[in-house]
Amino acid sequence: MPQLNKLRTALPGGPGGNTAAPPSARLRTALTVFFALDGFLFAGWVVRIPAIKHQTGASAATLGLALLGVSAGAVVTMMLTGRLCRRFGSHPVTVVCGVLLSLSIALPAQTRSALALGLVLLVFGAAYGGMNVAMNSAAVDLVAALRRPVMPGFHAAFSLGGMIGAGLGGLVAGGLSPATHLLILTGVGLLVTAAAGPVLLRHPAPRPPVEAGASAAEAPRRLSGRARRLVLLFGLIALCTAYGEGALADWGALHLEQDLHAHPGVAAAGYSLFALAMTAGRLSGTALLERLGQTRTLVVGGATAAAGMLLGSLAPTTWPALLGFAVTGLGLANIFPVAVGRAGELAGPGGVAAASTLGYGGMLLGPPAIGFLTDWFSLPVALTTVALLATAAAALGYGARNATHPPVA
Repeated sequence: MPQLNKLRTALPGGPGGNTAAPPSARLRTALTVFFALDGFLFAGWVVRIPAIKHQTGASAATLGLALLGVSAGAVVTMMLTGRLCRRFGSHPVTVVCGVLLSLSIALPAQTRSALALGLVLLVFGAAYGGMNVAMNSAAVDLVAALRRPVMPGFHAAFSLGGMIGAGLGGLVAGGLSPATHLLILTGVGLLVTAAAGPVLLRHPAPRPPVEAGASAAEAPRRLSGRARRLVLLFGLIALCTAYGEGALADWGALHLEQDLHAHPGVAAAGYSLFALAMTAGRLSGTALLERLGQTRTLVVGGATAAAGMLLGSLAPTTWPALLGFAVTGLGLANIFPVAVGRAGELAGPGGVAAASTLGYGGMLLGPPAIGFLTDWFSLPVALTTVALLATAAAALGYGARNATHPPVA
């Protein structure tokens, strides 16, 4: 079979044709589990933000400052994780960050002030940022070895985990305290990491085959001049779209509950619906990329997300807002995976780290920015910035139409 032949030639394992495919399948499954766990834990935290806001007595502005702790911890860690992956390998770093993320998610519910919340969110953000860079680096290596644009599938697992985490969070919001809920998530995270982690630890990251005429000197040239600018461009695209994902994760439920007077369970389901739409979009992402190509995927996705977010933020009632959240999820679904994957193709782990730092920086800086804008204007107006940045992502994607396949020096 052609696909089996690709797997046999793409992955290490010696000349024997039967040794490469099973590790690749196990690695893909294990990485998918870690992406899902990441989304599950993050969603479990965000749906309890309204309760923790009440518990700490924080205003919108002070909550925004506290959420900046996630941003600071994540961005600093992301800048270091690329080096850690090069030194120790992306697989061990992914497993260690999975343990740290599972442990740190229980901390926010133990706080009673905005200051204490911000400090523990530094730890949570550090683990979250490190895990995202490490698992994306591992995914880029596997995608290159498989020679298929399957990166959206990994991010679909993240969205699916987020949908499940948000859905379960909405169900238990009225019956479990935030402390009990997040402590249960710690146990789930540690169990999942213990189950999937050994697969990553046993198998090193696969190496793609060396193309004819390629040389060891090629990699440094790709990191010079033009390639660096392209990595920055794709990083900015990731930032614009991840800003929207972070804003909806942290403020979507609050908007539905406070501005539209939705029931807390319905408000929590808003992010679940958003994550479900992203999951559906990403599950079809490989086929979409193969049919439309990168540029059209970026442009159409950005425009769709902008229209959806205008509806979601400005609708006067709950159900149109929920529809807007879903349309936004469909639009944003494949932009981030395309941007980070392309940066990885251009510059390897360093490109993944750079684009992920910008991208997840947007996801994590978005919530505090929304907090400040809410105090200055209102939350619905603040959420329209998601549409603005989605439009910018579409424009940048169109601008990158001639830069998606740079010539090799």
